[in-house]
Amino acid sequence: MARPREFDEDTVLEAAMQRFWNNGYEATSMRDLADHTGMTTPSLYNAFGDKRAIYRLVLDRYVRLALETCSAIFGGDDPPLRALERYFDATVEELLADRLHKGCFVVNTALEVASHDQGFRDVVTEVFDEIEKYVRDCVAAGQRDGSILSSQPPADIARLALSIVLGLRVLARTNPDRALLTGVIRPFFALLRTP
Repeated sequence: MARPREFDEDTVLEAAMQRFWNNGYEATSMRDLADHTGMTTPSLYNAFGDKRAIYRLVLDRYVRLALETCSAIFGGDDPPLRALERYFDATVEELLADRLHKGCFVVNTALEVASHDQGFRDVVTEVFDEIEKYVRDCVAAGQRDGSILSSQPPADIARLALSIVLGLRVLARTNPDRALLTGVIRPFFALLRTP
């Protein structure tokens, strides 16, 4: 008969995520994870698997929360242009609240791990595709209601928006300045709005 788990899985995964987020994937060892989760290394292996498996669990957890946020913003009652503004506003506020300048866990994964791990590359690609779809659908709705210019296809505008958001996330790692971040966003919206 298996013994019941004597730890809270959510608490352990949150601690592991924070350790990966602060140190990066490569610089985090199983020993580091054990120290920061309060578990022994063998217990971590038994409960979650190796370092890669733990990273995948915390990445999936982060992705779920990030996509829930997107769904709440883009699935609400705001007009399309306002929903898009709220998405960018929420991104800036999230970046400014990050006092340790850790950046976005998905972007960090893209930069550090995805280039040499197809499984993580697939996760990152799926997340970016999902965010792009939210934005594309929002832009298409804005073009239909006349609040967003129709001179460019929604897919192209969505890719530009995603590129701006990813750029903001990288910029904020070294210079989390509100004026800088909003200065990047302002011209994007000036180009989108109908006269």
